[in-house]
Amino acid sequence: SVEPTEAGDYKLCFDNSFSAISEKLVFFELIFDSAQEEEEEEEGDGWVEVAAPEDALDVKIEDIKESIETMKSRLERSIQMQTLLRAFEARDRNLQESNLGRVNFWSAVNLGVLVVVAFLQVYMLKSLFEDKRTVRT
Repeated sequence: SVEPTEAGDYKLCFDNSFSAISEKLVFFELIFDSAQEEEEEEEGDGWVEVAAPEDALDVKIEDIKESIETMKSRLERSIQMQTLLRAFEARDRNLQESNLGRVNFWSAVNLGVLVVVAFLQVYMLKSLFEDKRTVRT
């Protein structure tokens, strides 16, 4: 968790010094909470001036604005969670496809060995019953 101290671009650095040979899977999530809300409040307050409330209205625009902002923040959080779940699903799918490839390879190797052993057994069994003596007439 990082609190930004200055406005501008930030860099993320991932270190690969532990093992440059082995494969790694890196996942990171960026959540922007306060910076977007402050910018949007500055830009989005223009509609309040246009729709000036009358004193006769029971519902205040401030209440509506607060419920809309609450809904917006919850929708943003749900979008972040769906993105996170998609990343997990992609990682799991990649692992499943890798495992399927390995299972298929070793199944083919076992099938090949099984066929070779079957032919070898048939050959050995036939050779036991062959009569190698020469017949003289």
